[in-house]
Amino acid sequence: MAEIIDGKAVAAQIGEEIRRDIEAFVKKGNRTPHLTAILVGEDPASQIYVNNKMKTATTVGITSCTKSLPADISEKELLDVIDELNNDPNVDGILVQLPVPEHIDERKVCNAVAPEKDVDGFSVYNVGRMCLDMDSLIPATPLGVIELMRRNNIETFGKNAVVIGRSKNVGMPIAMLMHADGRNETKALDVTVTICHRFTPPKELAKYCSMADIIITATGVPGLITKEMVKPGACVIDVGITRITDPNTGKTKLVGDVDFEEVRQVAGWITPVPGGVGPMTVAMLMHNTFKAAKTLAKCE
Repeated sequence: MAEIIDGKAVAAQIGEEIRRDIEAFVKKGNRTPHLTAILVGEDPASQIYVNNKMKTATTVGITSCTKSLPADISEKELLDVIDELNNDPNVDGILVQLPVPEHIDERKVCNAVAPEKDVDGFSVYNVGRMCLDMDSLIPATPLGVIELMRRNNIETFGKNAVVIGRSKNVGMPIAMLMHADGRNETKALDVTVTICHRFTPPKELAKYCSMADIIITATGVPGLITKEMVKPGACVIDVGITRITDPNTGKTKLVGDVDFEEVRQVAGWITPVPGGVGPMTVAMLMHNTFKAAKTLAKCE
């Protein structure tokens, strides 16, 4: 049976480390770090995500607030709000909860956030620096995946990995951080990476996965990764999250991309859903906010 990688426990450990570091930072005379979230519309899931992030901010010593904006706000009005926060010296981190309404250009919004306050790491500036192995604010979910492997002593150097999913906010950054040179600023993992996606034929996906020492899946397709696809002893990281209805109980539940109960019988390590990568995403957002605050304090 696989060792379960407890994302909640690791996230709590990171949160405590951040809390202590912020306490020392403030004692040196620095301002308490501040995070502002922008929530456009009233999507219930987005509201829950933002509330969870703000609660975590409080526990680690980061002050926070949420700017709730109407769904019919114009793109220009939203960009004006972002510009105001960019120029507010009391704001260290800005996150725009995605998705935004369809009439707003998501890429334009992400690029409007000042790079030094872009705690989501979605701007072309931060993505570009990450791809060049340069220090940057790295997207929280990919950073959380890497940190989970590091803290669970998953051997990566020279290993083979499959990343399933090529989204620009999750799959692509994970692949970059896995394969790049660990001697450079991003401290990447020196893995040989194969990227699979929706157009990878099922037989080919199964072939690549069966040879992988590490499988990271981020597709939102429940049950995509089965026991037969996993090499014995492999590390399986499940980033996918989907709400489905349990046919036996009629109740809804969250599941990942991996057939957890079956795959855990052959894998060496596996993350659960929920309780795996999710808590790490929030923890690394706090990490990025504190990193931004330290950078801005030096600028001042």
